[in-house]
Amino acid sequence: MKRNLKKISLLFVMMLILVGLAACANEASDKGEDIVEPPVQEETTGDVEIADKFPLEIEDAFGNVVVIENAPERIISLAPSHTEILYALDLGDKVVGVTAFCDYPEEALAVEKIGDFNGTNLEKIIELEPDLIVSYGEVSDEENSMFESAGIPVIAYMPESMDEVIETINQIAKATDVVEEGNTLTNNMIQKRDEIVAKVQDSQAVKAFYEVWHEPLMAAGSGSFVDGLINLANGINIASDAEGAYPNYDVEQLIENDPQVYLTANMDSPDITVETISARPGYDNITAVKNGDIYLLDGNIISRPGPRIVEGLELIARALHPEAFE
Repeated sequence: MKRNLKKISLLFVMMLILVGLAACANEASDKGEDIVEPPVQEETTGDVEIADKFPLEIEDAFGNVVVIENAPERIISLAPSHTEILYALDLGDKVVGVTAFCDYPEEALAVEKIGDFNGTNLEKIIELEPDLIVSYGEVSDEENSMFESAGIPVIAYMPESMDEVIETINQIAKATDVVEEGNTLTNNMIQKRDEIVAKVQDSQAVKAFYEVWHEPLMAAGSGSFVDGLINLANGINIASDAEGAYPNYDVEQLIENDPQVYLTANMDSPDITVETISARPGYDNITAVKNGDIYLLDGNIISRPGPRIVEGLELIARALHPEAFE
């Protein structure tokens, strides 16, 4: 089941990697839904203790206990979000391999590519002689066997909420001997998150829909990363009762549940514009379309569980509650 969830999450991330810059559209009209209490924020802190001297034993998100002999000097990232974390921790000079989808920050574009839509080039990874690999989700048995034979430690994370992103950043910071940098980064993220939540918590909750794909129509449902962001932004995800994190969603159901705000990723495609979405059959019955509250957001920021996810929360919060940011 975990493997299926990983494939679905990866598919979602890869579909949104190709999007362009966000284009926040017109300010939303007043939205008159019943007030819903926003999610309660836990008393979280980004601080973790300074790691013991190496060799360091660390347990990743999947319960794998890994021993890292020395502070890593050559690191490979197997996901765009992990690459962003490593650079945000000021470890860019130690990153020697990334995927073809790792396009942020710009410096990552010049790093050796070890994977693309066709898969991961295991031989290339071994050739680069990394002393740490950071994986998105569990690695396959084949990969595990090869990395173990080469003596390369692998830590795996697949955060699916804001809190899990913060924990992932702190754990990667611990594994790479930059705990203080990790604490600074995550505490700043927590502070920004709490500021955004405070801005919108007294607003009336807004019904929202996030389109993952259009043919067939696919939504961000309960358990998806975007669903968590909508909840934090004091929104009501109308697809939260659908089956699965990224379910197919009937247009009839969409019209019946009538979102006040329609969100999707800016894919830099003539098929995905405010005009083309508005012109779809039946969409003229949707409140979001009637009021022009369709927002094409930066999918890389919205979908990648890394340091910029707080920016993604703000993008959604501004779309749902523009009045709170005036």
